[in-house]
Amino acid sequence: MTADTSTSKKTALKVVIATRESRLAMWQAEHVQALLQTQLGWQVDLLGMTTQGDQILDRSLSKVGGKGLFVKELETALADGRADIAVHSLKDVPMDLPPGFALACVMEREDPRDAFVSNTYASLAALPQGAVVGTSSLRRLVLLKSLRPDLRIEPLRGNLDTRLRKLDEGQYDAIVLAAAGLKRLGMQSRIRATFEPDAMLPAAGQGALGIEVRADRQDLLDGLAQLAHMPTWLAVTAERTVSRAMGGSCSMPLAAFTTGPQHAGMRLEAAWGDPEAASPLVRAQQQSPVRNFSEAEALGEQVAAMLRAGGAVWASNASA
Repeated sequence: MTADTSTSKKTALKVVIATRESRLAMWQAEHVQALLQTQLGWQVDLLGMTTQGDQILDRSLSKVGGKGLFVKELETALADGRADIAVHSLKDVPMDLPPGFALACVMEREDPRDAFVSNTYASLAALPQGAVVGTSSLRRLVLLKSLRPDLRIEPLRGNLDTRLRKLDEGQYDAIVLAAAGLKRLGMQSRIRATFEPDAMLPAAGQGALGIEVRADRQDLLDGLAQLAHMPTWLAVTAERTVSRAMGGSCSMPLAAFTTGPQHAGMRLEAAWGDPEAASPLVRAQQQSPVRNFSEAEALGEQVAAMLRAGGAVWASNASA
């Protein structure tokens, strides 16, 4: 007698991952592809795409729509059925997704710190007065100004390889990049120094990957939950809640980062600066046990309220 196994086996899902075509974005998509194939047995193809954020390189993101420009085309591919999931650097994902989309999981975080990259100087402190440092992040701009107000902070757009090429061509004395991207591409040797969070507070969600799907794809939501890393997901939820409460843009002069054991008391610190003025940073921190998303969001709301009480206000027309 042969047992009926028709219902005991799950049919392997066939999915397409929408991804930007930069080398780092492709690494991230291929990383998720490998996990889905080996851990879940899914059949996975990639759909490479060029986004508006990749095409507009002559203006700062804060002036042309924010980092959401990196995800809109991918969401269109999800909506029209060309792709099933999209893999994002979480710090590029707007705080509130459009109706009909959901964050299926957040994966374990890479190094969340910022990296100092230079061909001549070993650290930020070693830069001579008036040295040129490249970044188009308003967060990095205000933090660098607080550490070294004598420096010239100049815009730097493009993918990771483009930014490094511009440094190598001598356009900058140093540039600041996310350590996670350099490490993922095996380019740790380009890092001259890493900024500890107490000196250069990371962006909300920096170093974490998020997977987005259509909200009606319960099969994908169920399957992708197996890749979720809950400590990371709770931490970035608290961080991203600060951003949402301060206005919702991921292209504003805000840093938010969590440390500490979550059940005993997650510590959330945030910093806010004015890119147009030399005023001091507004800082806030709070510590609270975080066991679920509601508690993570409550912690983020508390810290955002403290920032506002300290004078942090975001004007949508601010520029880098």
